[in-house]
Amino acid sequence: MSVINVSYLNFDEIAGGNKPVLLDFSAVWCGPCRMVAPILEEISEERDDIIVGKIDVDDEPELASRFGVVSIPMLVYMKDGKVVAQSVGARPKAQILDMLN
Repeated sequence: MSVINVSYLNFDEIAGGNKPVLLDFSAVWCGPCRMVAPILEEISEERDDIIVGKIDVDDEPELASRFGVVSIPMLVYMKDGKVVAQSVGARPKAQILDMLN
């Protein structure tokens, strides 16, 4: 599965599904976000037990505000519609995978 673009319109459907969700709050102009993007693509291809979603904070300020995003990239891991882990800043793949366990 590939990374899904998440918007205000499809957020409830994605976050309320049966699978846990890893959300990447980012922006196209953000250097560290571009460093994390290929890692998240790898994770989305390797892990079919989770949904990996990308939220552009410039296009979706309502969602960014809802999650209290003040710095990007910010990763949010959700299970059953609730936030169970989050991190701010570029992280190596191993740390992102640790967040999912």
